[in-house]
Amino acid sequence: MQTDKHRFTPAEIPAQKLDYPASQEDMIPQPQTDLSEYKPAGKLQGKVALITGGDSGIGRAIAIAYAMEGADVAIVYQHNEHDAEVTCQEVQKHGKKCLGLKGDVRDFAACERMVQQTVKQFGKLNILVNNAAYQMAQVKIEDLSLEQFRQTMETNVFGYFYMVKASLNHLKDTDTIINTGSITGQIGRDILVDYATSKGAVHAFTKSLAANLSTRNIRVNAVVPGAVWTPSIPTSLPLKEIDQFDTESIMGRAAQPEEVAPAYVFLASSDSSFMTGTLLEVTGGKLTHP
Repeated sequence: MQTDKHRFTPAEIPAQKLDYPASQEDMIPQPQTDLSEYKPAGKLQGKVALITGGDSGIGRAIAIAYAMEGADVAIVYQHNEHDAEVTCQEVQKHGKKCLGLKGDVRDFAACERMVQQTVKQFGKLNILVNNAAYQMAQVKIEDLSLEQFRQTMETNVFGYFYMVKASLNHLKDTDTIINTGSITGQIGRDILVDYATSKGAVHAFTKSLAANLSTRNIRVNAVVPGAVWTPSIPTSLPLKEIDQFDTESIMGRAAQPEEVAPAYVFLASSDSSFMTGTLLEVTGGKLTHP
């Protein structure tokens, strides 16, 4: 369980704009991803997990949490090799192996290659976490280009399907698939039309895939975060949205990635053995957008 570790208030997050793709180290303050007060219980002992978007933010926190629970980890990243190296170093500190895989989830051949490399390295695959995502705010719908819409959908929807397709020959009875959704996929967002649309699709994909794979006893669930302080925020949102990020939830602040990661542990472990097709919200009580 997380304890009383200090969480950044909106007042502690100043306006900042970073070029895409940003490194976690360039953010002020840096996101909390080390799970320094997390209490593991060996819930994933002997498991192998493949996490897309595992170099920073939520993906990094998931990788560290899984390692703390006993799993070896492969992480997929597209741009930030340094961030990926840091994630692997953090995993290795907990005595587990980490494989960094550079690739674009929009390319099915790359997805097949990365799954094959994971299985070759570790001998198996038990947990697939689809977490890689692309978001870029546009205030006017006219400014949402065809190219951006395509990139968002191909990363956030096609990429999830591709990774599942590439992994299915290796997943067995009691193995799990976990997708990263978003509260925007449920309530929408005016400046994130394409992103919210893609995450709504992820939610439907999760439920449909859970039904499809039920006879194989492969569980499929999604974590649905609200606002989380990750590198995608200062690269994608208008400056005024970043200043004192984020006050729209009942808790009045954004989550830190390590506060979201335990939900992925729960859904990957036998603790959630009677859960499939579930959208597990971790939003701080974020119900609507202003």
